[in-house]
Amino acid sequence: MKVTFNINFHTVWGQKLCVVGSIPELGSWEPALAKEMNYSGDGNWKLELDLPPDIKDIEYRYFLSVNDKQIFEEWEKNHRIVLDGQSDSYILYDYWQIRPDNLAFYSSAFTKSLFAHPCNTHERVVRSGRKLVIKISAPRVEKNQCVAITGNQECLGNWHSDKALLLSCDTFPEWHIDLDAAEIRYPLEYKFLVWDNDSRQPLYWESDENRILSLVPQKQGETVVISGLYFRDSLPLWRCAGSVIPVFSLRSEKSFGVGDLGDLHMLVDWARKTHQRIIQVLPMNDTTMTHTRVDSYPYSAISIYALHPMYVDLSALGTLKDPERAAFYAGKQKELNAKDTVDYEEVLKYKLGYCQEYFAGEGKAVLDTPEFKEFLAQNESWLMPYATYCFLRESYGTSDFSQWQGNSTYNKTRVRTLCREDSDAWPEISFSYFLQYVLHNQFKSVSDYARKNGVVLKGDLPIGVSRTSVEAWTEPKYFNMNGQAGAPPDDFSMNGQNWLFPTYNWDAMEKDNFSWWKKRFAKLSDYFDCFRIDHILGFFRIWEVPCEYVQGLCGHFNPALPFSREEIEQYGLNFNESRFTTPHINRQFLSELFEENTEEVIGAYLAQSSSRHYVLKPFCDTQRKIEALFADKADPVSLRIKNGLFTIANEVLFLRDPRETDKFHPRISANQSYIYRELSGSDRYAFDQLYWHFFYHRHNDFWKAQAFKRLTPLVASTEMLVCGEDLGMIPASVPEVMNKLQILSLEIERMPKSPQREFSDMFNLPYHSVCTTSTHDMTPLRNWWKEDPEKTQRYYNHVLQRIGEAPDECTAEIVAQIISNHLKTRSMLTIIPLQDWFAMDDSIKRKDIESERINVPANSTHYWRYRMHITLEQLLQADNLNNKIVSLIKEAGRK
Repeated sequence: MKVTFNINFHTVWGQKLCVVGSIPELGSWEPALAKEMNYSGDGNWKLELDLPPDIKDIEYRYFLSVNDKQIFEEWEKNHRIVLDGQSDSYILYDYWQIRPDNLAFYSSAFTKSLFAHPCNTHERVVRSGRKLVIKISAPRVEKNQCVAITGNQECLGNWHSDKALLLSCDTFPEWHIDLDAAEIRYPLEYKFLVWDNDSRQPLYWESDENRILSLVPQKQGETVVISGLYFRDSLPLWRCAGSVIPVFSLRSEKSFGVGDLGDLHMLVDWARKTHQRIIQVLPMNDTTMTHTRVDSYPYSAISIYALHPMYVDLSALGTLKDPERAAFYAGKQKELNAKDTVDYEEVLKYKLGYCQEYFAGEGKAVLDTPEFKEFLAQNESWLMPYATYCFLRESYGTSDFSQWQGNSTYNKTRVRTLCREDSDAWPEISFSYFLQYVLHNQFKSVSDYARKNGVVLKGDLPIGVSRTSVEAWTEPKYFNMNGQAGAPPDDFSMNGQNWLFPTYNWDAMEKDNFSWWKKRFAKLSDYFDCFRIDHILGFFRIWEVPCEYVQGLCGHFNPALPFSREEIEQYGLNFNESRFTTPHINRQFLSELFEENTEEVIGAYLAQSSSRHYVLKPFCDTQRKIEALFADKADPVSLRIKNGLFTIANEVLFLRDPRETDKFHPRISANQSYIYRELSGSDRYAFDQLYWHFFYHRHNDFWKAQAFKRLTPLVASTEMLVCGEDLGMIPASVPEVMNKLQILSLEIERMPKSPQREFSDMFNLPYHSVCTTSTHDMTPLRNWWKEDPEKTQRYYNHVLQRIGEAPDECTAEIVAQIISNHLKTRSMLTIIPLQDWFAMDDSIKRKDIESERINVPANSTHYWRYRMHITLEQLLQADNLNNKIVSLIKEAGRK
């Protein structure tokens, strides 16, 4: 059997084209073993192979090589040819696969949910022994549509659209048709169109000129395959709407005090009813470290794979056989479900208790099933360490594995021993297995249900993991444990944010081609077809805070290009290293910090370093030491003193780089510090110049290169639609990187990305973006309306274009107008927080607006406990609100 590969690709001297593929004859995907093609002139390349008849299909791709090194390859989508055994020779004419401009439509959000197509096969029998196969990629074909072809010959209907031939769709969005080459006279002129299956009529033709195919007449026993074509459409921008809500915030009549996977199933029903196409949730990974409210923080996962036990749907799990115990838990369910907010500790205690009692009776039977054994085989690489971690956490009474005497260092052999069925740890280990198996099945059920109903589930990928996580224990090479990830000062927190996560060792991650991240993406795709990369700026650089700091002000970017002493002095600043890098404060400023407690603070906490300056005494010379001193003090005076001492600890102009100790980073927001106020006018000017250059120019190309190096292979590794949370202090290179990789940006009206604007220009948002009224880190609309009356007034007059004085309350009518404006933007996705949807209806909205906020970023110990105040059953019956949502979505032209 002969297979001939043909492609037209123009090269320069010294370059050659190669084919690599899934069979040994094409190197089994090893570029070094790929087959070199032969050049025949005018950009035409050919490769002929004689293959054994038992090969049924081949996947392959082309790449450009210089000096036996691969320098350029096709987009990551492979060519595929099915060898049906009906021909002696297969001649392939391929087009080079480039990354399409509409890459989002090739994601699983569209191919498996929004536009998912059944396997449509329109059989066409070729009797002459000469077959022509034409393949085309057409992703923007909706569920009730298909692709058709017509052309200048009778076998294609002679341009009569009602006689067009329908293409088959085996693996959407790829379409193909088998034609009898004996009925074709070249040149063949043809075009594709989209056909409506319901009306049996054509909907629209592809744009541009007719396609022309000129081939030599085929011989008997030859199959010619034309592939790599793209449907050329000029359709309006496709846009949809959706909602965002943490799963823990859902409430139904059967909830156990917290939203669960069964509730998410019901939310899909509501989304479909209101013409919404996407549901966004917050991270759902296990965060259990202390079994207290501290664990309510969903972005501090102890496992990048395991789901949080609180999300198990007990009603779907099964009933307890003991009627008394069943009645006991029914009472607890009623009690906890009546609460306005999530009682994290009680919910987790009783839901775990129920699961343990159910497992005691039914667990062994579940673990003996073939389905569970298959789940374990597919997931044991992470499930065994996770289950062992849970066992050791409970055994030692802490999640801090550095305190696990004898087990502080991960030992794979030791873990396998603990996970044996004859191990003393087996009851606890097997329960963790069981719980993750149940959670997985319940989540898969919801995911499949959402896809069936054309609703996309959008997940959330936290930028960090807990420093006492399973991964930090099992894969320490990937983490820098001597630093803390966070964010520089922004609208969310004037002192910056310290998330406490370890930072990443990107050099180690790059050595294995970012497999750690790719596995995270793959696990997420088990349940989601779209996801948000939390703090995507961390792929450009992360804000790294030294471990002795509590606040984020004295962090620095990593990687970065810190200044040498010589560079600093080139700006005209006389670099006094001791003065500029050691925290100290002038006596004249102390009363601003400590008021009537100034003398007390001087005596107890400060040491005089010069006639006018003080430094912190050794017992309180770091923020960690200060935090420990005031750990049990919450009175106003103690808080004032603690915060004042924190401020003194931040009083530096430069931070020494921890890796290159002879280089320095300007301290962020230093122009608001006391030490800056002491500088002379000329020194201030010099510092301002170097500061501006450092934070807004020096790193642009450097960070762009870092982002492309990290994000390019990661985005290519997943079928999910990728979105990025690009808020905060945004490097100038971020839009370029996200645009090129077609990662959807996040656009918020009250957080404009242009420093020249008070509010975002909603008429000119990028198409590849997600538009929203607020995030979980912000106040919902009604609360924001009250925060700054002067700003609200300007918004009322200039943005909403309303005359007169803004009302004190953000009325349902105003909320509807704001949401309508968001829906009418160019953004592909407009996703509205559930609280803001509710605010459109006076009969639905919550009276206590303060209770609707999910998180306060400035508070590192915030309790994440918001719950919707009505049940999902009530929401499904809220016709007035639901009809408003449908109407707004339709008016905006969203699907």
